[in-house]
Amino acid sequence: MKSGEKPDPRVLRERYPHVFERPMSARLATPVVLFVALAVFVFGLVDLDFSPSRMLAGLGQLGWIGRLMLPPDPGASLPIYLQALGETLSIAVLGTTLAACVAFPVSLLAARNVIPSAIFRFPVRRLFDTIRGVDTLIWALVWINVVGLGPFAGVLAIAVSDFGALGKLFSEAMEGADRKQVEGVRAAGGNALHEIRFGLLPQVLPVIAGQVLYFIESNTRSATIIGIVGAGGIGLQLAEQIRVLEWQKVSFLILMILVAVAAIDWISGKLRFAIIGRRAIA
Repeated sequence: MKSGEKPDPRVLRERYPHVFERPMSARLATPVVLFVALAVFVFGLVDLDFSPSRMLAGLGQLGWIGRLMLPPDPGASLPIYLQALGETLSIAVLGTTLAACVAFPVSLLAARNVIPSAIFRFPVRRLFDTIRGVDTLIWALVWINVVGLGPFAGVLAIAVSDFGALGKLFSEAMEGADRKQVEGVRAAGGNALHEIRFGLLPQVLPVIAGQVLYFIESNTRSATIIGIVGAGGIGLQLAEQIRVLEWQKVSFLILMILVAVAAIDWISGKLRFAIIGRRAIA
């Protein structure tokens, strides 16, 4: 076909029949899926007793509580709140670090390019899936009953929950590594351990470090939630102030959490660039 010449529809139809003559099942698949999704959505709203009038009434109540929150005022409890915030940050950092230290060596057993045999990889992968399938809040309730109330239970809850998530992410990062460096170490006479140490790990360690930094930021919020159920930290203070309807103190605690998360995000960004280096934007 010459440049600028209008294509003949009959020629295109003969050349690409699967495009012009799609079967009825393929043409109906998209609208059927959309209709089923809409039906499930509507059924969920009805089953959960969704009511627009209740929503409007709730918005009014939310506005009233918002007015009671202003201005944020810690009262005489600022030293206690600062100590609780430090406890929450400690729970997040220690729990994430512990999870990363344990998940890293175990993730080697789940990576396809490290352990070729599916017989050995399968139980490790299912272990990661099982552990990360249970929410951090559930793990917090479990550990509170095992070791008692306090931040130690929060550290264990985050460590166990993140072990499954980080183990999966670490193994996937290893599987996505370039094989050329590993093959170069092998060609130089290195054994399997040398391939992992000098060919694989230098590629994945910056990625792993970035993932750990992100989880520290995310777990600051998680540590606040599990503190509400008795794992210590600023979440416990927040739950107590909500229970006694001290809304100005509640807003101050929420503001402290937001500032802490923003600061951790800024610090983790700086550390991430320091580890992986800044990439030039094309």
